[in-house]
Amino acid sequence: MHLILLGPPGSGKGTQAELLAERHHLEHIATGDLLRAAVAQGTPLGLLAKPDLEAGHLVPDELVNALVAERFDRPDRPQRFVLDGYPRTLAQARHLDAVLARNGLPLTAAVLLQGSDDEIVRRVSGRWSCPKTGCKATYHTEKKPPRVDLLCDRCVTPLVQRQDDHPDTVRERLVVYHKDTEAMIPFYQNRGLLRRVSGVGEIEEIYRNLIEAIGA
Repeated sequence: MHLILLGPPGSGKGTQAELLAERHHLEHIATGDLLRAAVAQGTPLGLLAKPDLEAGHLVPDELVNALVAERFDRPDRPQRFVLDGYPRTLAQARHLDAVLARNGLPLTAAVLLQGSDDEIVRRVSGRWSCPKTGCKATYHTEKKPPRVDLLCDRCVTPLVQRQDDHPDTVRERLVVYHKDTEAMIPFYQNRGLLRRVSGVGEIEEIYRNLIEAIGA
């Protein structure tokens, strides 16, 4: 099984990728993790990506493409995988095609998790977390609120919200998504690889619909 999960930021790609990896013995390849590991290890690609990563900017296509190619061109390349967070652009999608083709790993499906912009903003902007080292508990104002508003249940530390989760930031990220990422939809649809799944609902419900869509 060789899968790509597509969708706007906050659509649940990471959560579904983790479930697929655990239940179907896939390697979960998240480009964010690849980038952070490269930076932490001080690799040449990590040093080039570090300024953008620390500034919260999207890393240029050529660097992300090189990281992904490096992972698949290694002797221990994954034979079963789910990609989360890549590709984000049509150029990345075409690059991934070439990488997978030379390694004999044709795509099984590209799954698009769909949701309205308003739903995405509501979902993402409700996320808060405890900043205390050793705790790091996470909350959601609707789905998992703390007992006392904006205080951690475990250690009573004031909760914080990532800059990426602020409503204005989420809307800015959605503009980028609609501009860049949606161009990939016809790319995969025309090849019969696109599977559309609603990203709205309970996690297990979305997972069941996803599994049905890919015929697993």
